[in-house]
Amino acid sequence: MRKFVVTLMLLAAVPVFATAPERASEGEQGKLSPGAGPSVVVVETEKGTFEFETYPNEAPKTVAHILGLIQKRFYNGQRIHRMVPGFVVQFGDQQTRDMTKEKMWGRVEGPAVGVAEFSKIRTHVRGAVALAHNGDAAKADTQMYITLADTPRLNNKYVVFGKVISGMDVVDKLKYADRIVRLTVREAR
Repeated sequence: MRKFVVTLMLLAAVPVFATAPERASEGEQGKLSPGAGPSVVVVETEKGTFEFETYPNEAPKTVAHILGLIQKRFYNGQRIHRMVPGFVVQFGDQQTRDMTKEKMWGRVEGPAVGVAEFSKIRTHVRGAVALAHNGDAAKADTQMYITLADTPRLNNKYVVFGKVISGMDVVDKLKYADRIVRLTVREAR
């Protein structure tokens, strides 16, 4: 019992220090990280809009692949097909436009990137944008996810190619079957 009480006392003190860096980064809405690329992806959803920076220096083929899909309007009208509270929000399956195919959402593979561009610099922090896959990172295709918390166990298993720079509160509100209105690309300011 004593150990439990001490642990609770310690945990009660942690948020004051642990949340300060997160608040600072979320308070700097739209500010790019050092080394981020010139392209920012704007994601309009039925719950609001968020933006993420891209990392073409660390993941050039992945970023080019995703930007090409956005240019073809691949993601427009899709739905969130996976949402695990405190973990990830995922989209990118073209079948999600059809509610009659709901049982198959997340299972269809698209054109693969063909390479796993892992980075020691770009890791699975809260707001990281990465490509999902079924066991082989080189076969990651169109499905991307956003981490809702720091998730270091995913590092070097999934390619991080971006990070949310504004609208993380919108990402936090997204639920299963919410609609992605459209993705567009703008140049960084």
